[in-house]
Amino acid sequence: MRKKKSSRTVYAVALVLFLAGFGTLLMAGLKQNSIYFLNVSEALAMPPENIQQIRLFGTVAEEGLVYDPLHMGVQFLLEDSDDASQRIAVQYRGVVPDLFQPGAEVILEGGYLVQDRVFNAKTLMTKCPSKYEAENRSG
Repeated sequence: MRKKKSSRTVYAVALVLFLAGFGTLLMAGLKQNSIYFLNVSEALAMPPENIQQIRLFGTVAEEGLVYDPLHMGVQFLLEDSDDASQRIAVQYRGVVPDLFQPGAEVILEGGYLVQDRVFNAKTLMTKCPSKYEAENRSG
């Protein structure tokens, strides 16, 4: 009888330790991979040192767009979708999506380079324009 109780205790302790370790790893992984999703106004309201890894969304401004064929990228101003006076300078190195143009809504992932005063985008995605959305047809 005594041996049965001690083996249950060992299994219970092992289960608690396993669950604690698994929970710790899960929380560390979620914390490391979490990224804030902000619009331009929200990002500008934060201290630049705190904008190290975020997703940023907004609209490509009409002016300030410069393609860089040498480094395969683009520099542009991203404006807030609700307040066009709120803008942030962006640089991106990589393949520019076909739908990228002034007025396009984009989602960026990257961080703010404080010394250069520019948002360094690691990824650049364009939102599909409404002309590709299904039309509401009454038939």
